[in-house]
Amino acid sequence: MKRISILLLMLMGVGYSYAQQLVVKDKSSLQPIANVHITAASQNLVTNNLGKVDISSLKNADSIAISHLGYYDVVFSYNQLKALNFKLLLWEKNHALQEVVVSASRFEEKKEDVPQMMQVIDAKELAFNNTQTSADVLQQSGNVFVQKSQLGGGSPVMRGFETNKVLMVVDGVRMNNAIYRGGHLQNVVTIDNNMLDRVEVAFGPSSVVYGSDALGGVMHFFSKNPVLTETDTALFKANAFTRYSTAYNEKTGHVDFNLGFKKFASLTSVTASDFGDLRQGNNRNPFYGDWGKRTFYVERINGQDSALVNNNVNIQKQSGYKQLDVLQKFLYKHNANTTSIINIQLSTSSDMPRYDRLTQISGNNPKYGQWYYGPQNRLLTSYTFQSSKKTKLFDDVKIIGAYQNVEESRHTRRFRKDDLSHRVEQLNIYSLNLDLAKDLNRHELRYGAEVVLNEVNSTAESEDIVTGVISPLDTRYPSGGSTMNSFAAYVTHAWEISDKVILSDGLRLSNVQLAAKFTDKTFFPFLQDDVTQNNTALAGNVGLVVKPGNDWRINTVLATGFRAPNVDDLGKVFDSAPGAVVVPNPNLEPEKTVNADFGVSKVFNKKVTIGTTVYHTWYNNAITTNAATFNGQDSIDYDGTTSKVFSLTNAGKAFIYGGNAYVEANITNNFSINSTINYTYGRIKTDSSNYPLDHISPVFGKTSFVLRLNKFKGEFFALYNGWKRVKDYNKLGEDNFATATPEGTPAWFTLNLRTAYQINERFQAQVALENIMDTNYKVFASGIHGAGRNLVLTIRGNF
Repeated sequence: MKRISILLLMLMGVGYSYAQQLVVKDKSSLQPIANVHITAASQNLVTNNLGKVDISSLKNADSIAISHLGYYDVVFSYNQLKALNFKLLLWEKNHALQEVVVSASRFEEKKEDVPQMMQVIDAKELAFNNTQTSADVLQQSGNVFVQKSQLGGGSPVMRGFETNKVLMVVDGVRMNNAIYRGGHLQNVVTIDNNMLDRVEVAFGPSSVVYGSDALGGVMHFFSKNPVLTETDTALFKANAFTRYSTAYNEKTGHVDFNLGFKKFASLTSVTASDFGDLRQGNNRNPFYGDWGKRTFYVERINGQDSALVNNNVNIQKQSGYKQLDVLQKFLYKHNANTTSIINIQLSTSSDMPRYDRLTQISGNNPKYGQWYYGPQNRLLTSYTFQSSKKTKLFDDVKIIGAYQNVEESRHTRRFRKDDLSHRVEQLNIYSLNLDLAKDLNRHELRYGAEVVLNEVNSTAESEDIVTGVISPLDTRYPSGGSTMNSFAAYVTHAWEISDKVILSDGLRLSNVQLAAKFTDKTFFPFLQDDVTQNNTALAGNVGLVVKPGNDWRINTVLATGFRAPNVDDLGKVFDSAPGAVVVPNPNLEPEKTVNADFGVSKVFNKKVTIGTTVYHTWYNNAITTNAATFNGQDSIDYDGTTSKVFSLTNAGKAFIYGGNAYVEANITNNFSINSTINYTYGRIKTDSSNYPLDHISPVFGKTSFVLRLNKFKGEFFALYNGWKRVKDYNKLGEDNFATATPEGTPAWFTLNLRTAYQINERFQAQVALENIMDTNYKVFASGIHGAGRNLVLTIRGNF
């Protein structure tokens, strides 16, 4: 027995000597850190997905450097690590310029080498922020302005551009489709922020890499990928959380699990949310004491609409909704250089009340008995092939083939009327992206092609809710269907002239073809059978990054952008007011911008970074509504009335300028301060005087104080918006002036606190108190007031 014990001890000693595992974890969350570099004696080891690495080969090393882009560097000897039982905890850094981004060129590159202003929100920050939707993720970034028409919404605004003039991308696939409109758009909420690996926001025109729509910038959402095992044992990982928030009466549950083998891995995720009617803040500006109070709501009682008194005017009745998000990914590793990923995403919701319309008054009565969006359905399926096997033509290649099915619907009924209008839009979207990269010494060449095919089918009917009789109704878009197809090729180039100077440039040629058929002339008998468009646009950019030393960084970029007219521009224009009718204009040309950026930043003592970016955008061929003729006539007979003819034209010119300033300060390893502020000014040029451009946000920003301790992370932060005065409103556009006070939208700020405590390696508790002062406020152009004091309770587990 004694001999056996000695033998076991010897075997344990051998294993200890030759297979010593170092485990590296985050000091606040106790979660493993992958891709930590362990460097000593000319060796460079890297931790795996479990934060582990075998350091037996470094047994006699006196100096082992341990580094990761997101964490503070440390140096230990082997014996010091042994004294720690080979368990090492690292402090997380504030945001780093050295982090890798993909959005700027569709391939990985250092953020500090990109001339565009960029912001990255990683998975750890997303989990800690713990926001209700992806729209809230963007709003709490402090650099993206977000408008909300209803609780289930969020329309991002970047540098004065919104909806069809900013681009949303998910896992390399563009979300913008043929019916993205010029008003407010709420599609971002269909992205499950609980399964995002990171969000990258690129500010300013990005048309060279992404084509049409990227005038204000690009929001690229990357979902998590399946993880392969790095041992001989299958890897099973699961995460779950449950969340309740008081102001939203929110109940959210989430679970995801990963099963990984050597070459194949699967990732499955489900998130279900139930949002009640939102409670707004109680502490109002005394000058606008009744602003936003929900004094009534409509219910149908005994077959008739009744306006009922709301007993709690801060409860925004009929704003709640439910949502379900499902993600399934499969990853297959063909060899060391090649992988394939199948990506399936499904998002659906309950009926979603259009809150701003349900609060409108007509005379002494509510204007609407019903106004709601039907379930927002989004299906994305894609196949991604990636290879880093070097050839003469490329070092890296990525091919993404995708199909999207989108369904949207609007349902409206006037107060005490029986006719409920149903308008349904179905879209099928097919896309193919080919992206290649080649390194040539100090030159990096990226090039590729894109094809996107949109099919739009629009139906409508009117339902008598008493008799059930169905009758015809004019469709929102052309009744015979519409198509919008784009074809593009691009090339970008980066030249590392020296370690201190990087020059980048690029060109993209795009062709967009649009066709619409008007088969049903019941409601529009004066229209032609078909309308087509064919637009070609060339976009280009040139950028420069200079790092002169002493931790200075200077960046500048000159870029053009374009947005091709879509089906919404061509088809929805048939909406008419009494005595006016808008008819299609097949000669519309793309909207174009020229943008100049200049940025400078300085790092002090390797702890404090101060930076600013200023920009000016020249906006040409802006699409506006003007008087026109049809068959040579300035008026036509429409619905028994002589109506003046209007049409969309490229008549407008405008300009936008603004800037961003920020501070990122790592005061100690435990405490940091971050602050950012944004200013935008935009005007339309006219013959007499310049007129406010719509979608121009007021001054806005965020300041936060972050504390990291063992097992704990806390953030106290303020979100703030300046005044939007009446003189700065565009009363003809999408600024929703009718929902503001007589002076405009008042300035506001909220104070907020969120914390996370790691109970052990498996469980974490999060507690947040948002809008601590219970301030009543409304974001400019929004149709619903912001949440009042909100207690958020979350329990997370990982297994």
